[in-house]
Amino acid sequence: MAHKKSGEDELLFVPLGGTEEIGMNFNLYGFGKPDSHDWIIIDLGITFGDDTTPSIDVILPDPQFIEERKDKLAGIVLTHGHEDHLGAVPYLWERLRCPVYATPFTAALLRSKLEFDGMPKDIEIIEVPLSGKFDVGPFSIELITLTHSMPEPNACVVRSPLGTIFHTGDWKFDPDPVVGEASDYEALKALGDEGVLAAIGDSTNVFVPGSSGSEADILGNLSELIGKCTGRVAVACFASNVARLKTVFDAATENGRVVCLVGRSLWRINAAARQTGYLADLPAFIEAEDAADIPKDQVLYICTGSQGEPRAALSRIAANDHREVKLGDGDTVIFSSRIIPGNELSIGRLQNKLVQNGVDVINDENGNVHVSGHPAEDELIEMYQYVRPQIVVPVHGEPRHLKRHAEIAKNCQVPETILVNNGSVVRLAPERAQIIDEVHAARFAVDGPRIVPLESDVIKDRTRILYNGVAVFTLVLDASGNMLGDPQLTTHGLIEESEADELLAQISDDVEDALIDMSDADILNDAKVNEAARIAVRRSFRDTHRKRPLTTVHVVRIKDEE
Repeated sequence: MAHKKSGEDELLFVPLGGTEEIGMNFNLYGFGKPDSHDWIIIDLGITFGDDTTPSIDVILPDPQFIEERKDKLAGIVLTHGHEDHLGAVPYLWERLRCPVYATPFTAALLRSKLEFDGMPKDIEIIEVPLSGKFDVGPFSIELITLTHSMPEPNACVVRSPLGTIFHTGDWKFDPDPVVGEASDYEALKALGDEGVLAAIGDSTNVFVPGSSGSEADILGNLSELIGKCTGRVAVACFASNVARLKTVFDAATENGRVVCLVGRSLWRINAAARQTGYLADLPAFIEAEDAADIPKDQVLYICTGSQGEPRAALSRIAANDHREVKLGDGDTVIFSSRIIPGNELSIGRLQNKLVQNGVDVINDENGNVHVSGHPAEDELIEMYQYVRPQIVVPVHGEPRHLKRHAEIAKNCQVPETILVNNGSVVRLAPERAQIIDEVHAARFAVDGPRIVPLESDVIKDRTRILYNGVAVFTLVLDASGNMLGDPQLTTHGLIEESEADELLAQISDDVEDALIDMSDADILNDAKVNEAARIAVRRSFRDTHRKRPLTTVHVVRIKDEE
């Protein structure tokens, strides 16, 4: 960082993920002299690939900034167990090597993930009780229980000599949570009375008026919908939504159906929940293979894949590619989840495929079957009435979400708001909050067994191939640079077989013209010949097919025999 130095201590906030976007949360807090800060991380999550990142399923934040300072990194604090808050820990911990603090359910999920994925086993995971207090480096941390779409969501109160930060994590106010404890309103009020310097908070649902609603509200609707179904029923939901598992189980039981889990992540979440005391009063779910002989009007499947993920259970079922579960005429799929921005196309394709198979599809547009885990406008207002911060820094949202969140905070009489990007270095104290620097904030892609920069040539070339195809051109030259014999052209994803001969003749002429234009010295330089030929091949495809393929040229030089 290159900002003005002084002898004063300062309190910094540096988001490296989860700002300008929904997902991949990665937040740093630093305290100390400008040239020597001690740091903590709050959350270290992932996001998922899409059509712009072919063959990439998992995307990670680049930890370079804090990796270069890991000798001053005291620990990682996890607010809860969603993948966009803890999913990067197994991939990036070796670069950071510090203790990880989590409440019991989150810790159980992390251990399960490490074991399942064959990740490092020597991570020091320190379990913290709900409402726990503990010190990490120069900070004193207190957890405040909130509600969300999974157990044990925690806000982090980060106390420092220069003031107290309230980091909300993901949250909502659910007056009647189906699983877990209700929000600790008294702790929030006490915190507001104590004084809050800055609130760093969730912006996901800032455009939603009113409140997000209670999980308990959808039981009746789900039960009524399921009761009208005569065939098999499948419910797609987020695997991590433990409360939804219970709600769906209760709705199925009311209608005489047994419940089967379909998808490995659902079974892992179920195991972690029961291990930590959640869902303990429910009978065991059954395996898909055990549901094969149950009459179709007496079974309900809970499936992964509500976002149209191609490898998830529901996508495989829709493609008739699942060994145990088949859905068709007279069956129903209920999407008990929201559409994550960016997933509209994949969800639409999945639902269309189900409909083509004869399946009835119900979602939140034609049935009240989901409530969000994030705060709507009235809940944000209520939160600011409790904690009364001096500064609000919106995170966990796209730019339009962050801007609207700042407007809501101003309407709540919050004195200062500041809009940040991934990589912004925000000095919260002393003096007025401001961005004082910008640091490296990039992304990594999990590509098979390796981690590569998302902007690497490997990923860029793969994307180019997806949209423009591949061309390999081989030409043989004599020592003087004259073409010997017919060149060879191999393409993928570009031309029909019937076009090959005519196109090869055209490209050969273009390459020969390019070589004729070269100087006597350049025609003897294989590298320069290669580049001239490559440009000519690409130009030919641009003119004939309006494509810019990934082009490789092989130059074979035949020396004259003495």
